[in-house]
Amino acid sequence: MSSTSRLLGACAAPAAAFFSAFWLLPVVRLFALPAEKGWATYFAVLTDGRYLHSLLNTLGLSLAVTLATLVLGGLVGITLARQRFAGKPLLLSLLTLPLSFPGVIIGFFIILLGGRQGLVADVTEWLGLGRTTFAYGLTGLFFGYLYFSLPRAIATYTAAATAMDPQLEEAARSLGASRWRVARDVWIPELAQTTLACGAIVFATSMGAFGTAFTLASKFEVLPITLYNEFTNYANFALAASLSITLGIITWLSLFLARHAAGPAAAGA
Repeated sequence: MSSTSRLLGACAAPAAAFFSAFWLLPVVRLFALPAEKGWATYFAVLTDGRYLHSLLNTLGLSLAVTLATLVLGGLVGITLARQRFAGKPLLLSLLTLPLSFPGVIIGFFIILLGGRQGLVADVTEWLGLGRTTFAYGLTGLFFGYLYFSLPRAIATYTAAATAMDPQLEEAARSLGASRWRVARDVWIPELAQTTLACGAIVFATSMGAFGTAFTLASKFEVLPITLYNEFTNYANFALAASLSITLGIITWLSLFLARHAAGPAAAGA
């Protein structure tokens, strides 16, 4: 073995040890755990009504948040890309500020808005409608996830729309295309890969979000909270591993399919 090969092996050894200790071994253990209680444990999320309900809640919520994020983020991002005005960099930085907030803080913001002592409750009580709250169920989770995801979509769409060739839109308008035709024939195709990539990331993030759900999900159970309860409160490690596998496969599959559908450009080819 040459000195170069030995040097490369010595340099790669720490990386291989780190990879084995902190990724390979935990993943192998994760996939092996459910078998200790029988192979049926791997499919508990599909065969047990409670876990299936939690999974469907999470899927429905994540899809709704993804759709709303793409629509709102696309509209705001394209508008910011097309407009020139004083203070635009400051506005964009403020719109993307929530990216720096942990999920627990975002959950706290939603409670300050729609919780029992929140602004909405104070206003509805002042109007004589009683103290109205929405923070602790599906609505609160939806707004919390949307609040967390929207800044990423705005930043992504703004960058993608800014990089577009303006001559494409100018050519369409010169041919008499309406605003709707320009959006359908120019903007949507040009931003298709951005939409796929951003949508996959938002969906995967929403599926696995824990901090916001932990703060708000007292009346609406999602899979990360179910997993947490099985692991922490009931010490049911085999079932927690099974739920982790299900959650990981769904999020990985969404990212893989989006990357595959985006084609070679998304892969950096």
